[in-house]
Amino acid sequence: MDPITIPKYEDSLVIPPAMPISAINGGFDYYEIAVRQFRQQILPTGLPMTTVWSYGSVNHPGSFNYPAFTIEADFHRPVRVKWINGLVDSSGKFLPHLLPVDPTLHWANPPGGINGRDTHPTFTSTPDPYSGPVPIVTHLHGGHTTEESDGYAEAWYLPTANNIEAGFATEGSFYEDFKREFFDKHGVTWEPGSATFQYANDQRASTLWYHDHTLGMTRLNVYAGPAGFYLIRGGPDDLPQGVLPGAKYEIPIAIQDRSFNTDGSLFYPSSRAFFDGFTGPYIPGSDIAPIFNPEFFGNTIVVNGRTWPKLEVEPRRYRFRFLNGCNSRFLILKMVINPTAKRPETPFLPFWQIGSEGGFLPKPVMLQELLMGLAERADVIVDFTHLRAGTEVYLINEGPDEPFGGGVPGKDFAPADPETTGQVMKFVVVPLTSQDDSTLPQRLVLPAFTPLGAATNTRKVSLNEEDSSVLEGVGPRAALLGTLDENGNPVNMNWDDPITENPDLNSIEIWEIYNFTEDAHPIHIHEVQFQVVDREEFDRRRRRPPEDWETGFKDTVIAYPGEITRVKALFDNPGLFVWHCHIVEHEDHEMMRPYRIS
Repeated sequence: MDPITIPKYEDSLVIPPAMPISAINGGFDYYEIAVRQFRQQILPTGLPMTTVWSYGSVNHPGSFNYPAFTIEADFHRPVRVKWINGLVDSSGKFLPHLLPVDPTLHWANPPGGINGRDTHPTFTSTPDPYSGPVPIVTHLHGGHTTEESDGYAEAWYLPTANNIEAGFATEGSFYEDFKREFFDKHGVTWEPGSATFQYANDQRASTLWYHDHTLGMTRLNVYAGPAGFYLIRGGPDDLPQGVLPGAKYEIPIAIQDRSFNTDGSLFYPSSRAFFDGFTGPYIPGSDIAPIFNPEFFGNTIVVNGRTWPKLEVEPRRYRFRFLNGCNSRFLILKMVINPTAKRPETPFLPFWQIGSEGGFLPKPVMLQELLMGLAERADVIVDFTHLRAGTEVYLINEGPDEPFGGGVPGKDFAPADPETTGQVMKFVVVPLTSQDDSTLPQRLVLPAFTPLGAATNTRKVSLNEEDSSVLEGVGPRAALLGTLDENGNPVNMNWDDPITENPDLNSIEIWEIYNFTEDAHPIHIHEVQFQVVDREEFDRRRRRPPEDWETGFKDTVIAYPGEITRVKALFDNPGLFVWHCHIVEHEDHEMMRPYRIS
């Protein structure tokens, strides 16, 4: 579908409500949440509906929505969720994927059976896209989580469909191990087609989110829809009610890019030709996957499940919790008056950023633009107080329609198309309905921030790129993670290579992330919230401090090309976790590594 033909700012922004609780236990809140397939109006009213997947409460059929409803959690009150794979039709048969699944990657690989699951299968000719039952496993992104509840990529499970072929693996390699571990801790067993996780919520009040994390399929599963906000409230690191805009003036905003077919269905490329023109033929044993695309940039912007929506705002302060939920696209957000003006555009309203992934910053930061890598969150105040009713303000994006390497839009790279992906949503000012008693953002006193202590170890890791060893004239085979050898040279590592990152339990480490690629990568480390220490260019050996908006705790950091990015973390939960690039296409093709805390 040509995005120019899609009308903008006709439908209102959908604000996902709280996910309904299935039961309240004396010790925790309990949810039964499934992933299901359904149709939703994502394109403007009058255009075709779109078939998507997303989460919802099985006890509340009306709660299934893309993006999913928000899980509201209280500090130090655990949340227990039975995550159910409900990707079956009304007759109990499995539903195939909405998008083309490349079976030549290192992926969950259910048809490989017990011995072939979670492997990199080989073929003698180009295979068709996988059309079998879809595995899922949910990860709470940013959660301080024990290993069995983290959503490990090899702990996936299929739905309990009645037509799964004999010999298929119905669960990932680590599913049974974590199932036993959960039973030992909580006395609850996992039922087929599901996994039950528990989150302690023993961390700062913050903006988390949950999404699928299946090995080699995250890009497709999340693109199909399953993702939602998870907000932790209360505790010593939150603010009292009334200080910040609350109730309907606090709005989570998930920004994603998507493309559509003319019938309204989701478009995702079915051949690598979309990426770099490579059409094969597939060479048996080739290291170039024939269907997989190393990056993908949609041609429309979708906000909370609607293309280019509008939101009526009163002349008062609003709290927006932004999430970059795109697959490969970095965002540079601005508030402007003219959405199609020549880029870069002069901002009309500033953002007051008060928090990032790990909760509140040490102090508010006024910004004219928000740079957001994949999976990063920004907790901001926008003040519409002095605007007259009828004023229209636009949220635009000046990030590129291609991989981001840092720099300034219009100087170092071409900004997104002002007619399409350079626009995000519109705000329309309406009359005030009640007095705004929230505190001016510049006067906010945020909760006391306690930095981590001294590190006991420094670890060097690398971001690498590898070209094909058998084909010439195509793009890179894959982006990879790795280590550095004794001479400081990068060593490429694949997902199933031996673990090289093994922090001691309760240790504080600095990770030096060396980026040897040409692109910026958003690096996410599971289980921890870290502090950004500094960055250093390879050739200058001059360190610069974190940006003002990076001075709190984070779980995802932008690692720029040709630089060392240093982060410091406390590793206080034993177990098996992962760290990876959150360009999900990269994550799905070897740019993810396990690490173990012991």
